[in-house]
Amino acid sequence: MTPPREIVGIIPAAGKATRMSPLPCSKEIFPIGFQSVKDGRGVRPKPVGQYLLEYFRRAGAKRAYIVIRKGKWDIPEYFGDGSLLDLPIGYLIMNLPHGAPYTVDQAYAFVRDAIILFGFPDILIEPEDAYPRIVAHLEATNADVVLGLFPTEQPHLCDPIVFDEQGRIRDIIVKPAHSDLRFTWAVAAWAPTFTQFLHEYLTELEQVTAAQPSSRRELYMSHVIMAALKSGLQVEGLHLPGARFTDIGVPENLLQALRAQLTSL
Repeated sequence: MTPPREIVGIIPAAGKATRMSPLPCSKEIFPIGFQSVKDGRGVRPKPVGQYLLEYFRRAGAKRAYIVIRKGKWDIPEYFGDGSLLDLPIGYLIMNLPHGAPYTVDQAYAFVRDAIILFGFPDILIEPEDAYPRIVAHLEATNADVVLGLFPTEQPHLCDPIVFDEQGRIRDIIVKPAHSDLRFTWAVAAWAPTFTQFLHEYLTELEQVTAAQPSSRRELYMSHVIMAALKSGLQVEGLHLPGARFTDIGVPENLLQALRAQLTSL
């Protein structure tokens, strides 16, 4: 009997937060809400990236990697080895500023045989069991990638999805200027097949751009997911009950999230 594959979380945290700069700290540890101190004596601020790490742990992740760039040392300073969250955390350094796929691929040598949980540390999501649900769907369908689907009223800020008549994913539009599409993805789980596809896709892309530097562009995870779908990999979308998300990387959304946390106290 084949033993179950290890579940590992990956968080891309190498961005420059240009939509929010300047900030007093890395965006991934910006305080959103509060948490109880372990001894029960009061509360302390809770950084936005901690929510994602807690979601990973709830889905069965045994470890997580946070990929940062030079200068963002306040992230490992805060989270440390992960013992406060009961989730071992490792840190990897990213040098290529070309997008999240390159950031994720930094972990390739450490996670190539694992089931990967992926999310954005500046996005708050509901339901809290989104990751257990998409992992269960990944295992039940033997898919290569499962995307957690969320309704959106801001398609220009995300990657809205086009479905076919059977409700399957047909296309993902990256940051359209205008769109009537009303569903996007914000969380993902994938099998080792996609980890390998991502690594080989980026290797081939780097060979092309080395020969033609002018072809360089910022690459998004949706670009690679669509390439995987077109190559024959099985990409599933899962509608989540009560799904909603808030991207706090946008000032007006950050204000909304802060107000929601304050009113919940």
